[in-house]
Amino acid sequence: MKSVIKTEYDGCGRCLIGVRRLSRTSDATSSPERQEDQVLRAAVSVGGHIIDWADDWEVSGATDPLTREGLGPWLLNKRGPYDGIVGAAVDRVGRNQRDVLNTAYLIHGQGRILVTYGHEGPWDLDDPADEMRLSMESFGAQMELRAIQKRNRDETLRARAAGQPKQRPSYGYRYMRLTPGGKVDHVEIDPVAAGTIRNVAERILTDETGTITLNTEATRLTRAGVPSPSDHRAALYGRKPSGQPWRASAIKVILTSEAALGYLMHGGRPVTGKDGHPVRLAPPLWDRATRDQLITKTAPQRKGRRAPRGVNLLAGIAFCANCGERLHVLSRSSAPQAWGCIARVRGVQTSQHCKPAPTMAMHDMDQQVTEWFLARYGTGQVMRREFDPGTGYAARITEIEADRKRLREDRAAGLYDQDDDAQWYRTEYARMGREINELKALPDRPAGMRSVPTGRNLADDWHSAPDNAARREMLAEFEVRVTLSPRGAEKRVRISGMTTDRQTEE
Repeated sequence: MKSVIKTEYDGCGRCLIGVRRLSRTSDATSSPERQEDQVLRAAVSVGGHIIDWADDWEVSGATDPLTREGLGPWLLNKRGPYDGIVGAAVDRVGRNQRDVLNTAYLIHGQGRILVTYGHEGPWDLDDPADEMRLSMESFGAQMELRAIQKRNRDETLRARAAGQPKQRPSYGYRYMRLTPGGKVDHVEIDPVAAGTIRNVAERILTDETGTITLNTEATRLTRAGVPSPSDHRAALYGRKPSGQPWRASAIKVILTSEAALGYLMHGGRPVTGKDGHPVRLAPPLWDRATRDQLITKTAPQRKGRRAPRGVNLLAGIAFCANCGERLHVLSRSSAPQAWGCIARVRGVQTSQHCKPAPTMAMHDMDQQVTEWFLARYGTGQVMRREFDPGTGYAARITEIEADRKRLREDRAAGLYDQDDDAQWYRTEYARMGREINELKALPDRPAGMRSVPTGRNLADDWHSAPDNAARREMLAEFEVRVTLSPRGAEKRVRISGMTTDRQTEE
């Protein structure tokens, strides 16, 4: 949507930055094209020309102009020389009165001008009448913003009471509309996003090495070019992705939120229906027992070193035979990359006598480990570890107990105090108790990890792995450890790994 109508900066004193902003790019009443025409007209009216455009799409008017991606850098003098800014209206600069006035005074203090369509000439803050008019127009924009926010809040409450979705869908789901731009008809699982996040959940749940974490998964997905949740949502709605990387914090929210159970959410909690249970909009990505396991697995761990996130094959599993410290990658301009010990150089006290520090070309060392691993484990059958929720009775009991707990918390917060509400509370609470007792009486297969044969061997997986990070996970699974000795040692590279009785051997 970025305009191509612009000229070079020539120092004429009227080299202006065109400001365009939309909360939603589908808003036809103030479309990018309409704003462009108004900005150009306003620039011409003051004898100016546009040298560049500060466009902020999908940006609320409540956002401080200084923090906006398009306009902010210009206001902070990070984009080069210019003589002022020109917008289609005061509310395109912002809908918060304080932010608009702060921006106007900032520009005025820099010796630059502020121009908006419909106002004759630049705004003159030294003129009390002009200053008051700007204040009133920005106040009107703020009042309009407050009205918009109230309508949104009211609509959210209405949708919540009706059991309808209002906010953007959680990652793994998508809204389905009968007509483009119409109301949401129903919610269904997004097969692409659901496949991505289910794979992440399975990898984290089945990991027993501690090397697959939220951070390593975020790095893996970004490296593989998988669109982040915001970029995936942008593509769904026909917007251009911004190339945002995956964040560990975002993955944790998706994995642990009850939104993944298909519930209608409000304020971070499921909306309770008339039967006392959460309102379900769509099938769950996984059951509650799996969610509980994900919460446990993604809880902060305070032991050991952090898992490596790079793509080097031996990162985190290669050690110095002299001092026992981990090896690091040595980048040398005159030679290929190498593994080496730099603990003594880093000042590690226990490594002061690590002389000579061992080094070996990365390719040679990786090749030795690869040949050793495939010779020892390559013909072994690959078993896929997966989480089996069991019969589901325990998961259902857990779910009902969570519903009862939610009702108790609501009652303690002052809800259901009226006579009719109190009677409903007692009836539903008792019914949930009976359902729990009935489920407990049924034979149950507990949830747990199961091993399922895949029909492949380790060599197949090794050669088909997308990168060395995936191969490193295989090495970690077999507890492979590599130690490197200095030149002259009888055996420079020693490799150990897990045997069938889970002991290590040289």
